[in-house]
Amino acid sequence: MAQNIRITKATDPLHESRQARLKLVSEGELPQGVLRDEIDASWRRSLGHGLSCLEGERVDLTHDLQLLLDRNRLLIDAATPELEYLVSQQGKGGLIILGDAQANVLAIEGRTEYLKDAGLRDLRPGSCWSEAIRGTNAIGTAVVEGRPTLINCGEHYLDRLSPFSCTSVPLRDPQGRVMGVIDLTREGVMAQPQDNLATLMLAAGNIESRMFGLCYPDQLLLAFHSRPQYLGSAWHGLLALSLDGEVLAANERACELLQMRRDALVGRRSSDLIGERSPQFIARLLQGGISSVQTAKGEFFFRALQVPRHASLGAPAPAARTPAPSKPQVLEELAGRDGRFARALRMARQGLANDLPVLLLGETGTGKEVVARALHQASPRADKPFVAVNCAAIPEGLIESELFGYREGAFTGSRRGGMVGRLMQAHGGTLFLDEIGDMPLALQARLLRVLQERRVAPLGAGEEQEIDVAVICATHRDLRRLVQDKHFREDLYYRINGVSLRLPALRERDDLAGMIGTVLAKFGATDVSLDKDLTELFAGYDWPGNIRQLEMVLRSALAMREAGETVLGLDHLTDSLLDDLTATTRQPGSIRENELELIRAALDRHQGNVSAAADALGISRATLYRKLKQLRG
Repeated sequence: MAQNIRITKATDPLHESRQARLKLVSEGELPQGVLRDEIDASWRRSLGHGLSCLEGERVDLTHDLQLLLDRNRLLIDAATPELEYLVSQQGKGGLIILGDAQANVLAIEGRTEYLKDAGLRDLRPGSCWSEAIRGTNAIGTAVVEGRPTLINCGEHYLDRLSPFSCTSVPLRDPQGRVMGVIDLTREGVMAQPQDNLATLMLAAGNIESRMFGLCYPDQLLLAFHSRPQYLGSAWHGLLALSLDGEVLAANERACELLQMRRDALVGRRSSDLIGERSPQFIARLLQGGISSVQTAKGEFFFRALQVPRHASLGAPAPAARTPAPSKPQVLEELAGRDGRFARALRMARQGLANDLPVLLLGETGTGKEVVARALHQASPRADKPFVAVNCAAIPEGLIESELFGYREGAFTGSRRGGMVGRLMQAHGGTLFLDEIGDMPLALQARLLRVLQERRVAPLGAGEEQEIDVAVICATHRDLRRLVQDKHFREDLYYRINGVSLRLPALRERDDLAGMIGTVLAKFGATDVSLDKDLTELFAGYDWPGNIRQLEMVLRSALAMREAGETVLGLDHLTDSLLDDLTATTRQPGSIRENELELIRAALDRHQGNVSAAADALGISRATLYRKLKQLRG
């Protein structure tokens, strides 16, 4: 039996992989423990194809090149702007390769002198790089696996390819089938594989979006997302619709957002998905702009990316839902009967109007984005864009391109070849950076420079553009602790902390009944009330998920009503919700006494200094006052 071979940090991976190949040739078995699982599986497939891992170059063009290009014309047209961008970004250090669904090479750009290397002489347009012919390689393996693939230095099956590293991302057509692959190949170990992968995935998303328009030129093409600011990004869902509302195609992101398999989604009527008759919905979209629709899966925002030339606008569409009036009373409604919170909101509004950044602090679910939108609507910039970016929801390797964009050009239509970043999208309006405490440290320095100089340059572009934005940031994390631990830049902390506003947790508010009424009104249930038992249960619960959790509980209870019922009780809660609400209900005795004793002790230690006592307890001064009032009451 072959002896196990282990690679340590001190081991030369090229040497070890060659030893593994020599053992494979001499003993006919692949050593265990040398390769990553996915690479091991690919090597075994390569061995099964009867390939010799020590073979020399094979200069063979397996296809008529012109025929191959003609057969893949749509893919090449869709990919060309992205290839140009990738060459400008990565071409000096490697090769950018486009392949088709059978791993045939369609185009090679970038550092083409690599092709003179003995290992790559048979890499050229028209050659096939499937696993069955070349063994483990990022192009062929990505086609087989149907997922992004990294083949690092030494991991290729063929020994002659060992000096090179490759990253590939498969490209899918509107039906979800692999139609091609885009690849970055360079000499040596990939120093930043995740960054390279992120760049390729952005390019792949743009290519796939372009393919929708090319494959369905006479149909309605829609982009949608649960957040309007993500329309036009690599994360929006795409649907191709006939003019009578039938779904003809959907991308992977659309399936994820709608929580449906593609085969269940295609063929459905748009009315089945959005709860609105197709003609009216489509008529609204044809008018242009963004349309908001409340569906069973939540609220989605739609925009028509492509309108058939022969489409008729038909009857006037219903007026699009207008946002809430940009008046200060919106903020007052958010504060309820909490006077201190209302005062803090007024100060934040005034600070934002005078170009001071606002920092929103609070637990998850306290409504930080709702407050940010309300501050924007109450500001002089209310008629300008409000652009939100969740720094914790975007993969780390994509945040920079999401914020700053990359090389302005034009996509299909107006933005081919690049993407306008969120900062420029917010120009003139308000930029909301949610969960800023999760922003990578390296990116914080660049954001600080933008906030200081009010100028931004997209990735890959030398020119800078002036930018005018109001800035609101939010986090549930302790930024001061992150600064102390060197996980957040101190200079950036002071730059964004112009007016700091802590949103109270739901359990800290004394206007729960008013909050319940507000939520019921939001769901159109103004005539609905709670009975005594449910009111007491809600009043005694800690609400760790805050307002977001309250909304979900009330929404679930409303769904359990019978026709004509206007009073919600315990019977309207599912067993799981009832268990959750009763398992962690606050006990009125010793816990309240202990909490009051902790507050008293902190005040004693700090000679009655409320600010110092609040800092010691890890709460705001306003929260300390509220707790004293509640506990003494």
